[in-house]
Amino acid sequence: MIPVHLFGQPADMDPILDLARDRGLKVIEDACQAHGATYKGRPVGGLGDLACFSFYPSKNLSTCGEGGMVVTTNPALADTVRQLRSWGPVRFSGNYRMAALEAAVLRAKLPHLSEWNSRRRALAERYSELLTETALELPTVMPYAGHVFHVYAVRSTRRDALAAALRDQGIEVGVHYPRAVHRSAKYSDLGYEAGAFPVSEELASEQLSLPIYPELRDAVLLEISDAIRTNLIIAS
Repeated sequence: MIPVHLFGQPADMDPILDLARDRGLKVIEDACQAHGATYKGRPVGGLGDLACFSFYPSKNLSTCGEGGMVVTTNPALADTVRQLRSWGPVRFSGNYRMAALEAAVLRAKLPHLSEWNSRRRALAERYSELLTETALELPTVMPYAGHVFHVYAVRSTRRDALAAALRDQGIEVGVHYPRAVHRSAKYSDLGYEAGAFPVSEELASEQLSLPIYPELRDAVLLEISDAIRTNLIIAS
């Protein structure tokens, strides 16, 4: 089972872990967007059998290029991962080693992660204050979660028009993700048609990511929020 700590908010892990134990399954946490996040006060990455972190440049903790890490408390699983990362003689594998320069960048950045995550939380709280009376559906922080807001994701039934208007004003917004997985061409052989997973399809058509990063200034966030409110009023 691969629960995803999406956008920086942990998945509800206890029911997942209970189900995995009942079925004899391994749990691999996808923590690629959740560096420093916590679940019921416990850091993500140490809850399942293994966890994967990405250090892509846009992540909360990033290198200057590509990189990633698998963590586990299971020695046998750790040995398997080591064999897979570096042309292992026992298993078919590839060259998945991280360059020394990327590791050096991570070591320099790691002491700042907590501070940067705190800043992301403060920015997210400010967004929510400024946009609370708009037609947007704002993110909810679950009571068990220590959210780190890799993405500040909102929902709008006028998502595409709003995104285009904001980009015209020089405000870069994103869409994570533009289509539901079952509607991707690579999975067409599974035979799923539009409407097979209506919730996923609705989310894919409405989700919009607003700018959020530790260096974002309060005055700029205010400008972004003002632009969103203005464009929502015009669209209505």
